[in-house]
Amino acid sequence: MKLLLDFLPVVIFFVIYKVTGDIIMATAVLIPATLLQMLYTWYRTHRIETMQLVTLGLVVLLGGATILLQDKTFIQWKPTVVNWLFAIAFLGSHFIGQKTIVERLMGSSISLPAQVWNHLNIAWIIFFIAMGIINLFVAYSFSEDIWVDFKLFGMLGLTVLFILGQGFYLSRHIQNTEPKE
Repeated sequence: MKLLLDFLPVVIFFVIYKVTGDIIMATAVLIPATLLQMLYTWYRTHRIETMQLVTLGLVVLLGGATILLQDKTFIQWKPTVVNWLFAIAFLGSHFIGQKTIVERLMGSSISLPAQVWNHLNIAWIIFFIAMGIINLFVAYSFSEDIWVDFKLFGMLGLTVLFILGQGFYLSRHIQNTEPKE
């Protein structure tokens, strides 16, 4: 459910673009949609994640530049910048603190050997770097319309596939903590 809520501003961006054919207009709607999503999250949980704040900041900064300069390049770079910042954060967690980000997020739910946590974290780093590169490839190699489709369906699809792959990987390594009968 959280993943769908996180993608809601992108869905709104997509719908506005498809209705108007205007990426500047879609970006102008994306900014308040992202802010409203953040306010809704705060209202429900009384908590905002750092990643959400980074995303909001980049939507406002790069979306604002897109609108002010009438240049779609800024909003097209936003997914790449977000993904690469996530990659840097996940990489940094190998050197800062006792646990990687993946272990901090999931460690209270499942028990895994340290090496598996490290492999998962590295997989996320590679995924975020690849997503940034793929976004730029699509933005610069295809039409604006195809990039907008990719931003919603391609990025969401690749993320879901990656998470499913992580699930299969995890299922091989989860340590059973229930007593044997």
